[in-house]
Amino acid sequence: MIKRRTLLTGGLALPFLGLVGCSRSSNEPNPYMNANYGPVDVESTVTDLKVTGSIPRELIGRFLRNGPNPTGEIDTGSYHWFTGRGMVHGLRLNDGRAEWYRNRYVGGSQANTNVIGHGGRTLAIVESGGMPVDMSYTLDSIGENASIGTGYTAHPKLDPDTGELHAMCYDWANLRDHIRYVVVDAQGEWSDETEIPMPGMTMIHDMSLTANYAVIYDLPVTLSFVALGTGASFPFRWDDDHEPRVGLLPRNGAASDIIWSPLKPNYAYHPMNAYEDVQGNVVIDIVRYERMFDQDIRGPFGDSKPRLDRWTINPGTRTVSEQIVDARPQEFPRCHPDLNGKPYRYGYSVAVEGYSFPSIYKQDLQTGHATQFDMGAGRHSAEPVFIPRDTAQAEDDGYLMTYVFDENTNRTDLVILDAKDLARPALAQVHLPVRVPYGFHGNWVPDSTTAPA
Repeated sequence: MIKRRTLLTGGLALPFLGLVGCSRSSNEPNPYMNANYGPVDVESTVTDLKVTGSIPRELIGRFLRNGPNPTGEIDTGSYHWFTGRGMVHGLRLNDGRAEWYRNRYVGGSQANTNVIGHGGRTLAIVESGGMPVDMSYTLDSIGENASIGTGYTAHPKLDPDTGELHAMCYDWANLRDHIRYVVVDAQGEWSDETEIPMPGMTMIHDMSLTANYAVIYDLPVTLSFVALGTGASFPFRWDDDHEPRVGLLPRNGAASDIIWSPLKPNYAYHPMNAYEDVQGNVVIDIVRYERMFDQDIRGPFGDSKPRLDRWTINPGTRTVSEQIVDARPQEFPRCHPDLNGKPYRYGYSVAVEGYSFPSIYKQDLQTGHATQFDMGAGRHSAEPVFIPRDTAQAEDDGYLMTYVFDENTNRTDLVILDAKDLARPALAQVHLPVRVPYGFHGNWVPDSTTAPA
């Protein structure tokens, strides 16, 4: 059974998959509005879902995903992929069944980048000035959560030992000279905060956490007053004058204790993981770009393609050794959630080919060997999420879960893979009668973390 709530724009009921209502100001197509980057225009509830294969019975919870889904009259020539109203997509699994799929707009702020479960809540989140938005179990917006101060982040890092969330928060409209390192406790309440002075307003999309440090990525994409002056909806640009550096903030220290080390010019959205080795070095596996928002100011893939690097920081000498791990274009890296901030062996990412994502890579960081799962002709993955088996005996003993867009049918499947053996066919595919745009980030939120209301 499928229920759809049609959204009205300009007095017209927009069709489910089209881009009607989006005006184009130039003849140049915007890749971040085409094909599966384009928005969907209906909120759906689907309760009759076809499944191929067998859903593991231990998976009881929701697979959630957030991304921008613009509405109204849109100048597609200048539209930036990072803007647009948030829409959360969710699919509930229970005892081997796919019980429902829902997609809902996020109310209130522009929380369009990630969705997490923490402290019994479901939260849609975004970096900079946008507030987290509390959502119900069935993804209706409840209201903004302002308990953690001005703005938040798209990527808080969970300490698997304490249950705390750690975040580097910037707010270009209100905090021009510093960022905030915020700790939220396991119950979802503000716990601690450190103000960190900055020489300019850097776009800090993510952070890393290790046993002793919170890692700050101060890279040369900064707030552009020229872009602000021209009315750009997304005012960050590549900045040749901004010195790239990485900072190690002792987790119990002050801003004056930060160990800053210079880097070669680059930009990075997403670390795969970070940890401290036996020599006391901080090892960071990270997806990095040569340049960002230099010529292509509408999204991330035009100026350069991302690769997987390893940065090894010696805190004593304040030097960084940079090594290419895998030069193939890839993004949206993940690892075993219980090993965040700890030594690990396996990571997962999605291949980038042009503006599409045809494969998932599994990286063995110990041997340097990589395997992959190809989605098939005309099929494109989203960010892969690793979920350990209840009875796991090895780090990679678990599942990879992702949404896969099929351009042949213009629909999306939820695909569950055996993370231990990517040569196997998919364990299960839940076939949605709708499309889930590429969007950004999501998570598996088990009912043990956020239970049905």
